[in-house]
Amino acid sequence: MKQPGFFDVEERLARLSELGDQLEAFFRTVDFEAFRPDLEKALAYSVSA
Repeated sequence: MKQPGFFDVEERLARLSELGDQLEAFFRTVDFEAFRPDLEKALAYSVSA
């Protein structure tokens, strides 16, 4: 099985958009920036300084 190329992935994503990708609708609806402080605090343990 060969690895998909860049254009294969791009075409697949374009096709999903044409069909009404639910993730795109979700991202238009939810303001994820509102969750950023909580996520950064929760994930701070994984960031090494």
